[in-house]
Amino acid sequence: MPDKSDKHGPRVDDEIGHETQGMVSGGHSTHAEEFKETEPYSDDAPWDPTAATGDPREGSPPGMSASDVEGRSALARMLTGVRYPARPNDLVAHASGAGADDDAIGALETLPDREYENVADVAEELGYGRENRRF
Repeated sequence: MPDKSDKHGPRVDDEIGHETQGMVSGGHSTHAEEFKETEPYSDDAPWDPTAATGDPREGSPPGMSASDVEGRSALARMLTGVRYPARPNDLVAHASGAGADDDAIGALETLPDREYENVADVAEELGYGRENRRF
């Protein structure tokens, strides 16, 4: 019995051998539930956030420039909590109450008088561009 350990008795050694027989002879995972299997790994180099801006995994979405993304993001932070659909005077009142700067309030005051469905609608009217669906 050179392969048997002296930590367990012979009966327990046989049980352990029977439990692991599927893994040894099957050549693949024996888990019935997918979430218990180990995740696959990639041989690709890890993503470096400090890499050059030409990396295709980063950047602005199609239809928008990087400055559009930044401007729309600032606009969305400023208009957090607005109930849509909203008119320009509602947006100006909310931005004034939120302590927005005069330039931002001035931009909202130039909006045509109509109902806006969401922040993307407001951003498009202000000239930030509209994000196209990626998929």
